[in-house]
Amino acid sequence: MTSEVMISERPAEVADRAVRGHGEGDLIIGLERSAIGTVVERTTRFTMLVHLPREAGYGTIAPVKNGPTLGGYGAVSMRKALAARMTTLPAQLRRSLTWDRGKELSAHVDFRVETGIPVLFVDPHRPWQRGMNENTNGLLRQYFPKSTDLSRWSAQDLQAVAHALNTRPRKTLGWRTPAEALDQHLLLLQKAGIATTG
Repeated sequence: MTSEVMISERPAEVADRAVRGHGEGDLIIGLERSAIGTVVERTTRFTMLVHLPREAGYGTIAPVKNGPTLGGYGAVSMRKALAARMTTLPAQLRRSLTWDRGKELSAHVDFRVETGIPVLFVDPHRPWQRGMNENTNGLLRQYFPKSTDLSRWSAQDLQAVAHALNTRPRKTLGWRTPAEALDQHLLLLQKAGIATTG
């Protein structure tokens, strides 16, 4: 990791949640090298889950040192899946992504080129620097227990779990749900766009 992508370079607007569109992300890991990507928008607490299916040949092709990771969350697989998920968001909700220091996002430069989203990394051994995501990952373990093969859940299953989290009222949001908070923000963006183009 280089200094220009460390969390110390994160703008103040991210820390104080003044501006929407800054996310925190990580993986939850399961058995047999399975994983699910998790991304949480810091202001609305809106959660997105990234399906990481195993690559063709997993379990039948012998691992090759420095070769491709077929478990589903190698750098190339992760970049593609995360980019596909993040680019479904409006540009105003793709300002930055703070990630843990795992190898799965070692292709962060290519990810930024593809999506326009800068990636910042937490300091070593300090996962609490992306505490919103850590908290959400704890909630997700209700649905995806440790010591289970996470590859058994489909992309549709992940959407259903994300929907359950995003429709759960939160005290920090004045008892609105993350989905309501996000919808309200998108409506304000739409109104602002109409006002400036009208």
